[in-house]
Amino acid sequence: MSIIVTKFREVSGSVLPILGLVLLLHFFITPISTPLLIRFVIGTGLVIVGLTLFLLGVELAISPLGSYTGKALSKSKSIWILIISGFILGFFISVAEPGLLVLANQVAFITQGAIRSLTIIVVVSLGLAIMVSLGFLRIFYNIPLYRILLVLYGIVFLLALQTSKEFLAIAFDASGATTGILAVPFILTLSFGISKLKKDSKASEKDSFGLVAIASVGAIIGVLILERLSIPQNFNVSLTSTINDSPSLWMPFINQWFFSFTESMMAIAPLGILFLLLQKWSFRLRKKEVRKIIFGFIYVSLGLFIFLVGVNAGFMDVGAYLGQTLVLSHPTMIIFIGFILGALTILAEPAVYVLTYQIEEVTAGYIQRISVLIALSIGVGIAISLSLIRVLIPSVQLWHYLLPGYVISLILMFFIPKLFVGIAFDAGGVATGPVTATFILAFIQGAAFAFDGADLLIDGFGMIALVALIPIITLQVLGLMFKVSTRKNEVKAHEFND
Repeated sequence: MSIIVTKFREVSGSVLPILGLVLLLHFFITPISTPLLIRFVIGTGLVIVGLTLFLLGVELAISPLGSYTGKALSKSKSIWILIISGFILGFFISVAEPGLLVLANQVAFITQGAIRSLTIIVVVSLGLAIMVSLGFLRIFYNIPLYRILLVLYGIVFLLALQTSKEFLAIAFDASGATTGILAVPFILTLSFGISKLKKDSKASEKDSFGLVAIASVGAIIGVLILERLSIPQNFNVSLTSTINDSPSLWMPFINQWFFSFTESMMAIAPLGILFLLLQKWSFRLRKKEVRKIIFGFIYVSLGLFIFLVGVNAGFMDVGAYLGQTLVLSHPTMIIFIGFILGALTILAEPAVYVLTYQIEEVTAGYIQRISVLIALSIGVGIAISLSLIRVLIPSVQLWHYLLPGYVISLILMFFIPKLFVGIAFDAGGVATGPVTATFILAFIQGAAFAFDGADLLIDGFGMIALVALIPIITLQVLGLMFKVSTRKNEVKAHEFND
């Protein structure tokens, strides 16, 4: 019971600030119709309940599955077992990621089916699966992380040169969306187990980070390659189908039941089957532990179902509506509101607290978690504001942000402690939580739909990419500060000894 209460508090802290902000906007700036507002409140409740059950299931089933699998693979000396296992695990964990499911559905809605949601999910999951296998090989052959990232982002930049603006935004958004509340804890526990292949404890510590970073690049490359297949280049875009102005309070939720149930079962069932197969062939856990993990899978499935119903029937509609109305009535204010949205979201993100404690521990308290929280909060707020500037000034393109941002991050890799390379690039997935991939995404897309001159498909996507980029640079700068401080302390100690 205490675990449920803890998860409920974590999720409530993440979602309720959005509810409070929406109510303030409703009463003082832009009124929302009563049915739409009530559905938003109901949807918010469903999102909180759904995410609570989902995260409970992740702790009971998904994280243990990653841990047990990592331990089992660390005992294997076969490189082919590592490659195949990494591919299978990476694919199915990506398919079940809520953020990716929401993003894929948004792409399908806005392109009116020209790009199918299943296509995005499969392509992104294949890319992530291949990169998880590559990450295993990196650990096995002791290849430095920064070399792998230089090569991978070099490939990304080469592909991006010949990619349309539409696919560029979707590709980088997919990278952030697929490394969310399900994939990140699973991949981290998996990489921790695989890193036990190293007898050197320091090497093992460094290699326990970085797998999320490598995996996320696979999503980008997958979507960039997708454009070169038989995908239409001219899209008829629309947002009207995603804003339900029905006067009914309950029908939108009822209409979502079957679709959300089917999607959640298809996403989680393969992982459950995979666990049962591994239990028979490798794990051989006690009945009590097996029962606990099975209940965990039930919680994950039920939580994902409730989350999808709440998101699709009430939560995202208000985000899109506010984006549309504010960009027309208060175009300057919307940038400030976007900043507040970003700051509130990252401050309340449970995974951020895990990350900040981790950094404080690694740096022996030199970099305090409150300073990391403030830096991330400001950075993500700026990322949302920059996305809205793209909407208001269409000549400002996504690559104007991404190119210098990633160039800076790749250069900084050579000047910071290698441990911080993995932590920083892994942190990109921490900031792109369920609120970012749902409400804030809908908010940006609503603004892009309503503002004259903006392109919904180009300017409506790309926000998740910016939110994922900011923590990378922020934590690299903190790593650089830690390195400089450590050297100063070493010099002082040397002078004192002399």
